[in-house]
Amino acid sequence: MKNLSQEIDTLNPQQMQAVRHNEGPMLVLAGAGSGKTKVATLRIAALIASGVSPDKILGLTFTNKAAKEMKERVERYATHAVRISTFHSLGAKILRESITHLGFTSDFAIYDADDSEKLLKEVMRELNLEKALELKAVKSFISNAKNAFLSTDTEDDEKAAFFEVYRRYLDKLKSCNAVDFDDLLYLPVKLLKSFPQVLEIYQSRWSHFLVDEYQDTNGAQYLFIKLLIGTRRNLFVVGDPDQSIYSWRGANVRNILSFENDFPGAAIVRLEQNYRSTSTILKAANAVIKKNAGRYEKELWSALGDGEKIGVFGARSDREEASFVARTILSHSKEKGIGFGKMCVFYRTNFQSRVLEDELLSRKIPYTIVGGISFYLRKEIKDILSMLRLIDNPHDLISFLRVVNLPKRGFGETTLEKLQEAHAVSGLSILDFMLTHYQDDSFGTLPFTLTAKQKDGWRDFAKSFMLLKTLANGDSLKELVSAAVYQTRYVSVLDEDTPTKQERLENIEELIVKAAEWEEGAEEPTLSQFLEEISLVSSLDQADNKEESLHLMTLHNGKGLEFQVAFLIGVEEDLFPHINSKKDEKLIEEERRLFYVGLTRAKEHLFISYAQNRSLWGAMRRMRASRFLSEIPLYLLTSLSNYQSSSASQEPPQAVAPAAAKQSASFIGKVGDAVFHPQFGIGKIVSSQNGSLGLIYDVHFTKDNKTRCLVAKCAPLSLL
Repeated sequence: MKNLSQEIDTLNPQQMQAVRHNEGPMLVLAGAGSGKTKVATLRIAALIASGVSPDKILGLTFTNKAAKEMKERVERYATHAVRISTFHSLGAKILRESITHLGFTSDFAIYDADDSEKLLKEVMRELNLEKALELKAVKSFISNAKNAFLSTDTEDDEKAAFFEVYRRYLDKLKSCNAVDFDDLLYLPVKLLKSFPQVLEIYQSRWSHFLVDEYQDTNGAQYLFIKLLIGTRRNLFVVGDPDQSIYSWRGANVRNILSFENDFPGAAIVRLEQNYRSTSTILKAANAVIKKNAGRYEKELWSALGDGEKIGVFGARSDREEASFVARTILSHSKEKGIGFGKMCVFYRTNFQSRVLEDELLSRKIPYTIVGGISFYLRKEIKDILSMLRLIDNPHDLISFLRVVNLPKRGFGETTLEKLQEAHAVSGLSILDFMLTHYQDDSFGTLPFTLTAKQKDGWRDFAKSFMLLKTLANGDSLKELVSAAVYQTRYVSVLDEDTPTKQERLENIEELIVKAAEWEEGAEEPTLSQFLEEISLVSSLDQADNKEESLHLMTLHNGKGLEFQVAFLIGVEEDLFPHINSKKDEKLIEEERRLFYVGLTRAKEHLFISYAQNRSLWGAMRRMRASRFLSEIPLYLLTSLSNYQSSSASQEPPQAVAPAAAKQSASFIGKVGDAVFHPQFGIGKIVSSQNGSLGLIYDVHFTKDNKTRCLVAKCAPLSLL
């Protein structure tokens, strides 16, 4: 067991003040890399050493991993175990002990997401609201309502139908003696608020409370804590409002910002010494986060020296950006001896990994996607590739079974078994069997019967795949991939999906871009070759040595991590900050906090990149550097590109394409010409310019009244 006094003596003055705090409320504003976990665990150990019984201490955090780590650290200094758990685990424990007061029995079931969704669908069916309300919207509403501890009696004429479903859903859960995941917070709060005698039991059980990552608490967690504390006021919270980046999960940064109002006389300690990053990196982070209005003032500093300036690379395209990242990674590995596992590439959204993965694989750089999966292994990508594989190989039964019910066409397991038996006897491939038996008169020749819904589904499948077969014989691979997405109505599958629909759409659009790029560079582009290359890519990815591999992840997944070398890519307006945040200053502030989190992940070497042209939402778009980049003082930056530009208000000048870039015949038009695009319809060229990717047109399309930036050599434009 470690010596507690000796360990406390190693702390800086602010850390020591926090650890030795005993009675009353305290807010520890723990900056990035300031030793937050060490302070929290030593504070618990110090309480025990001062005579507080371990049974009277309760520690709360957000993940089982964090709870386990904190518990193990405390046990290094104390012989007795302390209850340290997640909010949901504590809620489950309290409900097992006392849920009978709410009319449940103690052997209640905890429904997972699938169980909850099935019950919710049943409720919407009973209320005849299946078509009036979108399932995803109702799920989100109920989850948000529970996390905000919103009463079912709330009067809101605009949301009346949602509240009706909410009430019926709660009744249904109770009749099943079941709770869902959100209930593990909602019901304990309801229990403690409704039954004073129960509240008194739990208030007397613990005398000292510690909450980690307090900035991430939602409404229900906030009430949960306040109820348990009661009048004792022995609440010790650790957090950083500058790292509050989870509002989309229900986190409310106001909980930590209002701590002094909630607990008058609370002590506040700022942990500002950073033990992770160089001074240059911290000065950049401080300068950026100061632009936010809603925050506690603090200034991170480091004793590790100035270190290198932050490298800024303005790329001509997203492919050039990926090439820069890969070259720099190899350089730091070979020349500085830094292992791949000590490096990370951060991006705002998952679709950005595709171009990067292609580049890393071509250079044999092993990588691991943290908190996600490789681009080519994502469900929506595998679905579309299965459609293409079935076109390329009509005997591919596995691909057929994957896509035949995408979207839902009414084929159950029994019908599919009979279908496979019939096609085997016919001697036809599974696809050809479907395509030759879709007419009304041919259904009667089948050795099994179909329902009306299944007949409609069969026709729908046949028509979609006949079109795809026709397009497969054409010249455009991009058009074929696009048709596999849109002509088969695959997008409707995403409508049934979770809130990741937008992300999945971005991934699909990126696959279409990949097809166009591959077709442009291949000597004899065929569907078979395209599928073969992607199969090799995904196989290589699975075979990588993950023990010493580069990390790729979204910025949201990076919180709490640190790397010797870090890259922030795609730092451009509409991408970062994300376009969905641009109409709300509060969301812009959260995007800035996310950028701040990214900056403070780097220990020694930090690189920021942006692209002048990027394939985004299915088209090549002109981009400009993010406003966040312009908020970093210029003296902290060094340009690594051929042109100087670090301000969001500056556009990099047009550059000549690299000599190695392959040129090809492009569409040629002039301003004012009427044109046709197979996806966007009829449009008019409103401007044109020469860029690093060749001739670029701005085309205004009448179909959706939008102007798109299209690269002539990639876009399938034709003159009308």
